[in-house]
Amino acid sequence: MKIAIVGSSGYIAGYLRKRFENILKIDQTPEADVHLNLTEAEKFDYSVLDGIDYVIFTAAISGPDMCANEFEKCWNINVTGTGYFIKNAISHGCRILFFSSDAVFGDIPGEIYIELSETKAQTPYGRMKKAVEDCFKGNPDFKAMRLSYVVSKNDRFVSYCLECMNTGETADIFHPFYRNCITVSDVVNTVDWLINHWEDYEPQVLNVAGNELVSRVRIADELNRLYDNRLKYVITSPSEDFYKNRPKITQMKSLHLNKYGILKDESFTEKIKNELEEK
Repeated sequence: MKIAIVGSSGYIAGYLRKRFENILKIDQTPEADVHLNLTEAEKFDYSVLDGIDYVIFTAAISGPDMCANEFEKCWNINVTGTGYFIKNAISHGCRILFFSSDAVFGDIPGEIYIELSETKAQTPYGRMKKAVEDCFKGNPDFKAMRLSYVVSKNDRFVSYCLECMNTGETADIFHPFYRNCITVSDVVNTVDWLINHWEDYEPQVLNVAGNELVSRVRIADELNRLYDNRLKYVITSPSEDFYKNRPKITQMKSLHLNKYGILKDESFTEKIKNELEEK
């Protein structure tokens, strides 16, 4: 089995590179095996994908504010260039595993989104991910993993908290802000499972989310449970501008993660403990 990863220098991609040996790295960085600029996707030499079985597509401008403030630039990368690349990769015999987001659902008060829920993306970033999903809807060589917030030692919030612990500074934690957080190890395990069970998994999308709706305050408290209450923090209510491009609450669950035995049924406390103890 031959695998390529687009966006190989990214945060989650780093964990995927450790799992899969001899993966073809496609990116703009000097470390990449093949250079790709998604603003010029038509210039890419797609013949390098001949013989590649799966392409894990992680590349995107994912900052919600940047997607709003520089909409045209981000659309050209996240939708136009991405769609062009995926279409051509499929024509070269590749199956595409696309990293999507819980942002595709929108912001319906009290709603718990499942794989069958209608996507009503409202934020620019969510609209971009939805546009790619819609473009390849029904294509058997395309599947989308909709990620909730991905927790690890290296995610922005946890790394910020760990740095505050090390320096003795007081962390400023925005609240309310809730997601069905998933650990990066679970994301990697899900990718591994889907690649090895592509035809066994009939749906085209998979919500990759934890069982519990988790706030940033909860994450901070879990860190204090693990690190002897070393994290000092204050809770701040952000301005409405903060929520303009990101809902306060996005509650997403999966009909399939447990049904197919893709991930262990564990609490968030267990998952974050295992993640942070992972070497």
